[in-house]
Amino acid sequence: MAAERVFNFNAGPAVLPATVLAEVQRDLLALPDAGMSVLEVSHRSATMDAILERAVADIRQVTGLPEHFHVLFLQGGATQQFAMVPLNLLPPAGSADYVLTGVWSRKAYEEAGQFGTVRVAGSTESEGFSRIPAAGDLDLADSAAYLHLASNNTICGTQWRALPDSGEVPLVVDASSDIFSRPIEFERVGLLYAGAQKNLGPAGVTLVIVRDDLVRRAPTRSGVPTMLRYATHVGAGSRHNTPPVFAIYMVGLVVRWLLATGGLAEMARRNERKARELYEAIDRTPFYRGTAAPDSRSSMNVTFRLPAPELETRFVDEARQAGLVGLRGHRSVGGVRASIYNACPEAAVDALVAFMAEFERTHG
Repeated sequence: MAAERVFNFNAGPAVLPATVLAEVQRDLLALPDAGMSVLEVSHRSATMDAILERAVADIRQVTGLPEHFHVLFLQGGATQQFAMVPLNLLPPAGSADYVLTGVWSRKAYEEAGQFGTVRVAGSTESEGFSRIPAAGDLDLADSAAYLHLASNNTICGTQWRALPDSGEVPLVVDASSDIFSRPIEFERVGLLYAGAQKNLGPAGVTLVIVRDDLVRRAPTRSGVPTMLRYATHVGAGSRHNTPPVFAIYMVGLVVRWLLATGGLAEMARRNERKARELYEAIDRTPFYRGTAAPDSRSSMNVTFRLPAPELETRFVDEARQAGLVGLRGHRSVGGVRASIYNACPEAAVDALVAFMAEFERTHG
């Protein structure tokens, strides 16, 4: 008998579409026409060629990606991109701008500082990263090699409503926690990267979408390892070494699921409905308090507090017993966090809102 599935609000690795999991289960022993599991196929085989080519084609279709962008499947997580970006895009005599809106954008800034000159072009750290900077808060340098930001912040529950206008300066976006949750303005983006484990698939692969002119911006610094050059992976079709075959296969299935559900515009509508229902439950009573400024609230990671830490612990524990898991806030800030990524069903949010009302009735 199959185990009963809980409602999964984990921040990552996170919930995957049930239909995708069922397809993987069906084909795990032997892929159609392959006679073996996807875990066994050679990364140089015709089977893998087809998996990779379809995944790239479907990503292009679901995003409307222009032809002058490359789609790469890399390893090392988004954290490795904190180093790859400056190694490839920051000239030794140049400078790059970073906007600090959370823990991960600060880590990216600190990592880039090991390779060259970086500058804080905007920050809400003094406000506990509770909001996204307004356009007037940004101090952007026209001479910057690039402008880096994180489009969504999992820990503090904030999200850019729209990407800032960086002019001629390439915009680099860490979209790990909201990729493909809404349409992407690629006319404003030079490079976008995301770890798979929140909205794309299982942990183990990182998606990088990079404009061709930035790939051709050859590193002028000495000693850049071959594996840390975007040009290496473009030239090898994401297979300079053995890639995470299974993770790429699953990303392909998730993107196919996105297309079948109506694409990114439809996904944005669904995510907004889920987020609106949950934020309304938080705002209707002083028992719950949202931690993000209302105009910066994330549609992916909903963060809130209860009147006392001990109540938050009880809330998380009783929720788990009710089949609602992964609601404990990040260890650095505490509180409660509900991650409601693309694959989180609306029924999960309905169940959480009902639990919140009952918890307030019995403990308020």
